[in-house]
Order: sequence, then structure tokens, then C-alpha cells
Amino acid sequence: MIPQQPAEGILVQHNWADCHIYTVACQCGSSDCNHSIWVEAEDTGVIVTTFTEQKTNFWSMTRWHHIWRLLTQGYVKYEATIVMTEQQTLNYAETLKTAMLSVKEFKKQIGKTNGST
Repeated sequence: MIPQQPAEGILVQHNWADCHIYTVACQCGSSDCNHSIWVEAEDTGVIVTTFTEQKTNFWSMTRWHHIWRLLTQGYVKYEATIVMTEQQTLNYAETLKTAMLSVKEFKKQIGKTNGST
């Protein structure tokens, strides 16, 4: 199996020189499960941020139990799931690799332009 271009299950939202944004689709067909990936060049290095719609395990406790946990422990447990095919998983990994190399190269070129290394 080889990575695809364009890639199954990976949607390019924006491709700026210093930031690449993708949407990864869940195979279940619901957009509630999709998540976004931002790969950015920052001063500290390459930053990968994922955005998902988090959901509580609402079936295990009542709303009041969740509120009580938040008040007494300071957090509520959340979960996010995305179902991917084998091909989509390979495309996901290759997309991250390609975006990371691209923003690193941009950051290097900016450093040369500004006179720093």
C-alpha cells in the first residue's frame, strides 16, 4: 500500500507556507467525528494541533455526576474517536510527514531571509 495523492479521507482546507490545515473524515459518515489538523511553523519548532468535538461518556453517569466530578476533581473525562481505513491511516501519516517537512523548510527559508540560522 502506498500513500495517495489526493488522499482518501484527508481534505486540504488551507495550505499556506507556514501553516497547513486538513480535515480528517471519519468513516462512520458523521461529521461530528471529523477532526481538523493544523501543522504550523513556530519559533519553538513545528506545532501539530488537532481539533475535535469532544463528548463526555454521558451514558455512564448523570449530568449531576459530571458536574460533581468537575467541581471536586477539576476535570471531566472526554473522548474522541475517529474510524479510518488502512489506506486513510497511511494517508494521514504521510500528510503529517509532508506538512511537517514543508513548514520546516519554510521556517528555514525565512531564517535565511532574515539573516539568522
